[in-house]
Amino acid sequence: MSGARVPDQFSARERLSLGQRITFGVTAAIVIGAFVLAPMAAMVGVIAVISLLYLAVFAERLVLLHRALRDPGLLRVSPERARAEPAENLPVYTVLIPAYREPEVLPHLLTAIADIEYPPDRLDVILLLEEDDDETYAAALAGDPPDYLRIVRVPYSEPRTKPKACNVGLTLARGDLVTIFDAEDRPDPLQLRQAAIAFREVPANVVCLQAKLAYFNHDQNLLTSWFTTEYAMWFDQMLPGLVRQDAPIPLGGTSNHFRADVLRDLGGWDPFNVTEDADLGVRLHRRGYRTLVLDSVTLEEANSDAINWLKQRSRWYKGYLQTWLVHSRQPIAICREIGVLGFLRFNLFVGGTPLLAVLNPLLWALTLMWFAGNLPIIERLFPTWLYFIGLVCLLLGNFTFVYCNVVAARATGIGRLVPQAVLSPAYWLLMSLAATKALLQLVIAPSYWEKTTHGLGAADPVDDDVDELASGAAAREVSHVGV
Repeated sequence: MSGARVPDQFSARERLSLGQRITFGVTAAIVIGAFVLAPMAAMVGVIAVISLLYLAVFAERLVLLHRALRDPGLLRVSPERARAEPAENLPVYTVLIPAYREPEVLPHLLTAIADIEYPPDRLDVILLLEEDDDETYAAALAGDPPDYLRIVRVPYSEPRTKPKACNVGLTLARGDLVTIFDAEDRPDPLQLRQAAIAFREVPANVVCLQAKLAYFNHDQNLLTSWFTTEYAMWFDQMLPGLVRQDAPIPLGGTSNHFRADVLRDLGGWDPFNVTEDADLGVRLHRRGYRTLVLDSVTLEEANSDAINWLKQRSRWYKGYLQTWLVHSRQPIAICREIGVLGFLRFNLFVGGTPLLAVLNPLLWALTLMWFAGNLPIIERLFPTWLYFIGLVCLLLGNFTFVYCNVVAARATGIGRLVPQAVLSPAYWLLMSLAATKALLQLVIAPSYWEKTTHGLGAADPVDDDVDELASGAAAREVSHVGV
């Protein structure tokens, strides 16, 4: 049994191309030489580059926020219309569910699958389990799965990653449409119907619909509240804003719906990339395809444990770095495919997100030194022109990021998230730790998939909160948005 294969030029199997190794080597030599010959001027130059990068990133986030608030361009299919669609008009739909050592969430998974409102004879659910995962396999059998659910044991091979398992599932998929759910997911029961109807009415170049993700345990502790607000910002502001810009869309790890034939043509997912979803979104865009955001919510379990959160977030950041490196190998080619402005946005969003998280502690340290008193070195590091750039980054930049969090918290309709969103700078410290770990792992273990533990005290979702989380930004009926 073998899966689809991503072309080598788009695979993270190799961390750096020859051209990248030469470029990074020459750049490192120039920087080191500058620090040896003129250390103070070199430090000023580095701070200037970082400050300008910050300016560009927060300006881009403001543009995304403005576009999303003005017109989020979400695809909406009403529940009444979704339920009224005759079964014979619906295509066969394959649902891939990769899981590894998660027997504790299998009862919730089987319940969520049983709740899906889709004709059973047109539903093809594949539970993908590693061949050595006997516990989850036994739990799945004990749960008396429906006839339309197949359990597939994925043969052992390296790398042991979610995208490798999904590629195996893709070779077995019977559906015209394919989606992925994680084992702990609780998707809207009508999501498959809504996606099928939306696919029928959007242009043919729209080959992916990303449903919105939210968390059902947002009130478990402060960490889950921050995480919930971050997801609301991501799916109500950032992704809709990118759609309105016609920019590459880094997909979420679940509830993305595809036209199966296009997915196979692309080679499926890159098994060596630990955020295979973000990479796939960029590859789709480079081929001229488009992604839209579907106004349907899948509830997930937010990490409530800081150590477990760091494992998950460092994997995400590492995958973003992999995706950034892979798609920067041939800058002329990608500029030709998505435009110079599109490539710039890709760098700011995909590359800039983890890199700025790594650099944050440096700027925080410089800020503390500035507040500590009249230190001569600060005056030398920040000449007048750079001082004002730094001041804009400190005041306007940080305000922008906090403001985006507060707007996202308000959009959920859950009032108690708003004051917690004001405290989000403390969340940034965790992000910096995760990004630093990701950078180290990129060097020593690039394709290592750090497992996230689920079932850490998460409760069943409360109906009122589900309704609030599902409301989000205003949406409209299916239309040819942004294409």
